[in-house]
Amino acid sequence: MSNELIDFVIVSIALLGIGIYGLSVKRNAIRMLFAIEIIINAANLNLVAFARYIPNSGGQTLALFSIAIAAAEVAVGLSLIIVAYRMYQNIDIADFRSLKG
Repeated sequence: MSNELIDFVIVSIALLGIGIYGLSVKRNAIRMLFAIEIIINAANLNLVAFARYIPNSGGQTLALFSIAIAAAEVAVGLSLIIVAYRMYQNIDIADFRSLKG
């Protein structure tokens, strides 16, 4: 691996760590959604970085599809959070236990 690729991987590992920390510690639904987005961005960074050094790998194309899916995921997630806020006047994940079916 070249020195530049290692730099991309280190930044991606840092983003993954921040995202996992955000998922495990924060109980706010919006913060958890942001943490998921940070994890997806770490994966996209890896895809684009390896696509730069491995020709014909399709990593950039896969990253573009991942970005589109992440945008749809944010739209659905925010709509669910808005509905939950309207019902409970709170977006704390611990308060949503009554949503069990």
